[in-house]
Amino acid sequence: MNIKARVISLIKEVENGKYSNIALNEYFKENPLTKKERGFITELFYGVIRNKIFLDYEIDKRTTTIKKDWIRNILRISMYQMSFMKSDDKGVIWEATELAKKKFSVPVGKFINGVLRSYQREWQEDVKELKEQGKNYIYLSYPKWFYDKIISEYGIEEGELYLTSLKKIPYISFRVNTLKYSNLEFEKLLQEKGIEIIKKVDTVYYVDSGVLLYSDEFKEGKIIVQDASSYLSARNLNPKSNESVLDTCSAPGGKTAVLGELMNNTGELLALDIYPHKLKLIEENCHKCGVTIVKPVKMDARKLKEQGKKFDKILVDAPCSGYGVLRKKPEAIYNKDVENVQELAKLQFEILESASQVLKDGGELVYSTCTILKEENGENIKRFLEKYPEFKTVQLYIPENVNGTYDSVGGFTVDYKEDILDGFYIVKLSKK
Repeated sequence: MNIKARVISLIKEVENGKYSNIALNEYFKENPLTKKERGFITELFYGVIRNKIFLDYEIDKRTTTIKKDWIRNILRISMYQMSFMKSDDKGVIWEATELAKKKFSVPVGKFINGVLRSYQREWQEDVKELKEQGKNYIYLSYPKWFYDKIISEYGIEEGELYLTSLKKIPYISFRVNTLKYSNLEFEKLLQEKGIEIIKKVDTVYYVDSGVLLYSDEFKEGKIIVQDASSYLSARNLNPKSNESVLDTCSAPGGKTAVLGELMNNTGELLALDIYPHKLKLIEENCHKCGVTIVKPVKMDARKLKEQGKKFDKILVDAPCSGYGVLRKKPEAIYNKDVENVQELAKLQFEILESASQVLKDGGELVYSTCTILKEENGENIKRFLEKYPEFKTVQLYIPENVNGTYDSVGGFTVDYKEDILDGFYIVKLSKK
């Protein structure tokens, strides 16, 4: 099958509700491809999803109705290549025309040809006009409400840098599980397989190939897929052996595994979730990593006082809008609105408040989210500290090669200055 036809099928799966990372990983698992083919498919697939608003604007400007999803997607793919990749425009137009002729008919091929030639002539002028008309959100491919919110929080210059950074192509990252493996052993494996290290943060490695997903080391839990931002939220809790530790919103268990590893697999580690099937996933993922002290518990984290126990350390990695991880899940921008953010901020505060009531005096709590919106981050913490003066913020551990910004309360945002890590917010609190 032609590579572009494969990408069209993948885009269709995402539009039918499948997560982009799952769709792509499943496809690569089932289809042996060269590194070059995987890279090209990944670029086209994610590129179209990231820039869908702009591409559809350009298509709709030149057409009346397109009844076939395949036709819209071949136009999207071709336009993406012409604007965002170093492609030969004539070759792109020719290939799309020929594919359409074979798929449908000569008239459809001519239609595709005409639309793409018009786009080739005019798209740069279109971008200029959008910026002049105050519609740069279309070119950047964001819903207007989200663009406006980011600009209102960060200003036009910094806000657009943020929005542009979220369109960058992500690298896959593997964390070394030190209960079973070592950095030295992992680096030797990378060298043997000819895999390049893009960035290293403690035991997390960003690499230029996902082939290790099919390795014995991955199957045996010696390495797991985890972003350094996610790792750092758990690392900052810094639990010790034999402590009593709570992970309030733990599925699928990546951060729980880090906590168990830091505890040397000794002590008490409770992992909460409200869905039974997710509890099973937490247990499976932790046991695969050799973390056997974890106890998954079905519980709403807002009702922690009812269980009657207090903890030395608590991780509140709260449910959030997920706008910090748009590089990896670009489709998420299209299915939320400002009301969702307000509801989430309220839920986050309730979970944080509930967790704080079961923290021992002298205990520590880490609050984190994988979003960049202040409403879900620093504003929640400011409100919490005003209400509970017995809490104070504690200095964070942030490696020198991780870029970001501290806010007025001492929380750290991995932001647009960071090219590799996911966008994340982390703050650490102690109870006096």
